[in-house]
Amino acid sequence: MNYGYFDDKKREYVITRPDTPAPWANYLGSPEYGALISGNAGGYSFRKSGADGRILRYVFTGLDEPGRYLYIREDEGEYWSASWKPVCKDLKEYRNICRHGLGYSVFEADYRDIHSEATYYVPAGKTHEVWALSVTNNSDKARKLTLTAFAEFTCHNNYEQDQVNLQYSRFIGRTVAEGNRIMQVLHGNLDTQSAPVDNKIVEKRFLALSGALVSSYCGDRDAFLGCGRRYGNPVGVETGDLGNEDGYNEYTCGALSCKVELAPGETKTVAFTLGLHSSEEAQEIQDLYAQPAAQVKKELEELKEEWEARLTPLQIETPDPDFNTMINTWNAYNCFMTFIWSRAASFIYCGLRNGYGYRDTVQDIQGIIHLAPSMAKEKIRFMLTAQVDNGGGLPLVKFTHNPGHEDTPDDASYVQATGHPAYRADDALWLFPTVYKYLSETGDLAFLDEDLLFANKGHATVYEHLKMAIQFSLDHLGVHEMPAGLYADWNDCLRLGKAGESTFVALQFYYALRTMEELAAYKKDDEYQAFATEHKKALEEVINKYCWDEDRFTRGFTEAGERIGERKAPEANMWLNPQSWAVISGLATKEQADSAMNLVHERLNSAYGAVLMDPPYHSHAFDGALGVIYNQGTKENAGIFSQTQGWLILAEALLGNGDRAYEYYRENSPAAQNDRVETRHLEPYCYGQFTEGPASPHFGRSHVHWLTGTASTIMVGSVEGILGMRPDLEGIRIAPSIPSDWDGLKIEKTFRGSRLHITVKNPDHAQSGCKSLTLNGKLMEGNYIPAAELKEENEIELAM
Repeated sequence: MNYGYFDDKKREYVITRPDTPAPWANYLGSPEYGALISGNAGGYSFRKSGADGRILRYVFTGLDEPGRYLYIREDEGEYWSASWKPVCKDLKEYRNICRHGLGYSVFEADYRDIHSEATYYVPAGKTHEVWALSVTNNSDKARKLTLTAFAEFTCHNNYEQDQVNLQYSRFIGRTVAEGNRIMQVLHGNLDTQSAPVDNKIVEKRFLALSGALVSSYCGDRDAFLGCGRRYGNPVGVETGDLGNEDGYNEYTCGALSCKVELAPGETKTVAFTLGLHSSEEAQEIQDLYAQPAAQVKKELEELKEEWEARLTPLQIETPDPDFNTMINTWNAYNCFMTFIWSRAASFIYCGLRNGYGYRDTVQDIQGIIHLAPSMAKEKIRFMLTAQVDNGGGLPLVKFTHNPGHEDTPDDASYVQATGHPAYRADDALWLFPTVYKYLSETGDLAFLDEDLLFANKGHATVYEHLKMAIQFSLDHLGVHEMPAGLYADWNDCLRLGKAGESTFVALQFYYALRTMEELAAYKKDDEYQAFATEHKKALEEVINKYCWDEDRFTRGFTEAGERIGERKAPEANMWLNPQSWAVISGLATKEQADSAMNLVHERLNSAYGAVLMDPPYHSHAFDGALGVIYNQGTKENAGIFSQTQGWLILAEALLGNGDRAYEYYRENSPAAQNDRVETRHLEPYCYGQFTEGPASPHFGRSHVHWLTGTASTIMVGSVEGILGMRPDLEGIRIAPSIPSDWDGLKIEKTFRGSRLHITVKNPDHAQSGCKSLTLNGKLMEGNYIPAAELKEENEIELAM
């Protein structure tokens, strides 16, 4: 079943059926002001933090309400909404489409010969949002309409306080009408206090109207709705009069109406603006939209130009339009959203994770390095300053992170504040692929010498920060001399503790040591290069001795010394991540890689991707195997964890298996499932955290949209793996691993200030390999291009 389509020219996804099986969301704004909006105008807004800066209320029950509602009413009494919900007119008579674009969403509706367009966005670099509503009279007679905007304010900036501490939050708010806007005031009784009281100050939010005069208003949600009514039939809209009621100790809202008259064929535009600002600031914002149509057009053009500049550094043309759509636009956009918001705010994450997960964010950075390296560099700096001086990472990095002054998991105060009782084994190890990708993409090797603070105390160069990450793993080894699992490795449902050991982390550590060998060689740090080589060889022996089990790598050891994932285990005897990471890390021999990856395809693969492990846990889970709490085929208990598919794609591509890499890509690609929405449920333009596996009765249904490491790992797997864009410290290797039925592809890439126009030709339908590579007509040696030989514009041709 199909609910919409991709408009690649406009970089939009067009929802043609509003009755989607789940709320299909878009993101508006920036780190300073964020907003989510669904294909039915549900969603919420916040300033800086989804937890502590909440402006609009959203109830996380899957019902997608309340939202940013715009109502249209005829004087005769008929009314509807600019989005299908909340009024939900009969779709046989009411036409509605939603166009989700990059940083904006547009709703087009036609009903009773009135065409409306509602455009929602946050202007570039601003801290307010705009709801522009245009109405056109397509009938042959004059029409009189009442246009109403409604927003339900939170009673407290903190999401949790708003939802549960009602004996307090209900009684600190009021609303006041001020001309053409309504102001919500929190802690308004403190207006005469010269200093904060109990750390609380007066705060104001506003909803304003520009382009018409307010005809009526309401600041009391219950008065707006009316007794026994909901958002789809509010009495204030039904009667055409909002009652001019302020709110005081109620669930406050902002509701504004205006009246417009339209001659046949006439269009009028008004703009509603919303934000967390003082009255004076709100007035300045209102005044910007005195001519709403012109201002909105200008700001939308600026927004589109900003996003176009972000995406231009990599654009592709392949025989697969779905692959093109995702890599050129939607996977990239998804990467930026995870980069900006980590796991803080979606329709699943309600904002309570008030900060950045260390491993999440360091991985998320990888997805945008090739698109926005300067943005990536700033976030790498930030995350390096969240590294403790012992080399470990803070499990949760606050949005208000203060380098050099933070508590750590060694301090009871940190544990109490964050709920993280210990270090995770993998956190700091993600620095190695991320920092290396940045260095290789940019050639900015001077970054290694930049001096940065640690989270708690002291400072060191980036190079020394990486050394300390190595030392952290060396200081936390188990009985087999492999890294201990600690509170968790990548899998939060594997609690291996100080004595248990993780094969996955051991393979990450091997990758880290290999990376440090190369960086030490560049730095002419012979002593450390020898140190890294020695530990790498020792670790290789240990992993092969204790973790290779005939045809696969096991998952590790429990605290009691039991081997996890061995062939003879009745449950969970085959795990995905050790197999793919044995290849990515460079540890696996060709024979091991072929055996393990063939077994992945045979045992773990399905129509929607490879499951995390098999069989699911049920009767034979060890104490630290927390995945057993989930239904079989769900999340860490044999679900298809989408992030792991990116590593699988990359591993197969590194082996030169283009057909299989592409097979894994297609199985999990949202765009490739655009006609299977009744199964997938989630948006066909963004990744989800996991898909239910074959052990579930809902096999193929996906969950936890947008904010997932999947966006980054799939991007890396696609760009470095399938497309074969593999930079290193000295240049770039071009090594596509593509499906054998592709005749070729084209890639436009910005690399170290040069533009690469790459044409790949595959007349013999190979999966990988290079017969010849030319740079500006010059035959190169192998498939490698030294950066020093690049010009500003470069014509590159690879024959496979």
